[in-house]
Amino acid sequence: MPTRSSGPISQDWEPIVLHKTRPKSQDLRDRKAVNEALRTGKAVETVKKGVAGTNKKVTSTAVNARKLDEETEPAALAKVSSEVRLAIQKARIEKKMSQFELGKLINERTQVVQEYENGKAVPNHMVLAKMERVLGVKLRGKGGK
Repeated sequence: MPTRSSGPISQDWEPIVLHKTRPKSQDLRDRKAVNEALRTGKAVETVKKGVAGTNKKVTSTAVNARKLDEETEPAALAKVSSEVRLAIQKARIEKKMSQFELGKLINERTQVVQEYENGKAVPNHMVLAKMERVLGVKLRGKGGK
């Protein structure tokens, strides 16, 4: 068992002071709190954020993704050449076939055949091979017909 001190027992009658909790930073930023501090003469610190409230573009070191894409990829994709599109049209007309019928025979949509004949399509060797087989005309590589 613990031993007690043999000296006199005394009481501490010092008053205990309870303090209020410190105000939160969000409460200090409140407009009413700032106005109250200004009226009473307390120190108020103002900090301006970099470009807050302005319509200025933030300059950053991040690379613009669009510029990066333009640098790494070619500007324009190759389209069907005029010789190929004319060869498709001529062979299709000689076979007395519509664009719809040609598309059905090569298992492609009519729009694909239209794009090839208008020169707007990006050449696909699989589609050209199907057209060569159905039309009986050489469309890829050297040699033309």
